[in-house]
Amino acid sequence: MINTVAVIGGSGFVGRATVERLARLGKRVIVLCRNSERAKFLKPMGDVGQITILAGDVSDRSILEKGIESADAVVNLIGILAEGGGQRFDRLQGELPELIGGLADAHKVRAIVHLSAIGASDASPSVYARSKAAGEAGLLRAFANAVILRPSVIFGPRDNFFNRFASLAMTAPALPLPGGGKMRMQPVFIEDVASAIMSGLGFSNGKLPKAVKGKIYELGGPDIYSFRQLMEMTLTHIQRRRLLVPVPFFALSCGASVAGLLPNPPITVDQVRLLKSDNVVSEGARTLTDLNVTPTSADFILPTYLDRYRPGGLFRS
Repeated sequence: MINTVAVIGGSGFVGRATVERLARLGKRVIVLCRNSERAKFLKPMGDVGQITILAGDVSDRSILEKGIESADAVVNLIGILAEGGGQRFDRLQGELPELIGGLADAHKVRAIVHLSAIGASDASPSVYARSKAAGEAGLLRAFANAVILRPSVIFGPRDNFFNRFASLAMTAPALPLPGGGKMRMQPVFIEDVASAIMSGLGFSNGKLPKAVKGKIYELGGPDIYSFRQLMEMTLTHIQRRRLLVPVPFFALSCGASVAGLLPNPPITVDQVRLLKSDNVVSEGARTLTDLNVTPTSADFILPTYLDRYRPGGLFRS
């Protein structure tokens, strides 16, 4: 029986939803993160002593072992969208999952759920996507029964996609369309991702069948949109009119090269490479429905948290 779950990288967007769901199920949660101050908000989600914060370098073997040794299950949410500040794709996304799997196996952990990304492939032109694929392969070598989840862009309150563009639309006269906005995406609701994680741990509908373990699932919502359609939908929900300006990929790459000189660039060259490919569930892939989760439409959820970006703010209808 799984009573204690170690959530690695538990203070982020997906971590918040995961820890909250585990706490509601009455599970003891050990949150491994870099900064304990930034994770304090998680404590009130559970009873006194139910949620433990373990701060340190999550790529350090001793820190990981301290969190994993007393856990019955592990959820790995570590991931970065851009390199910087000593954080590298190959270390955090390529090598770390295998280390986690090895420690979990050594300490007889019962289950691992690992968050990867749609597009993970060792043949991808993107370093990010190749590191994700390397991490999946390494984890399965070390812990063959790991459940791997590959979400499309995740949306919900506090997301870094719709909130970013809605905020930009408040002041900017136009929104950019990389490559003309033709790239397709399949946004998946944060609560559906959390439900998939619970299913991967066997908490959704009893014990997870062995046939499901060691498998990869691609998580997407019920609808596929072009990037242009997502920008149009965002503008509709925030009740603003803005120009949508196509930006050729070569121009975007040039801009990203210059922006890469900044400490925290708005976009990187590697992210431009990712934008050239669709971010949708592959044909024939295992999906949310295989984890007993019904996907939620973005068009249904977006008005519940984008209304604060409307002219006049939250209280204007």
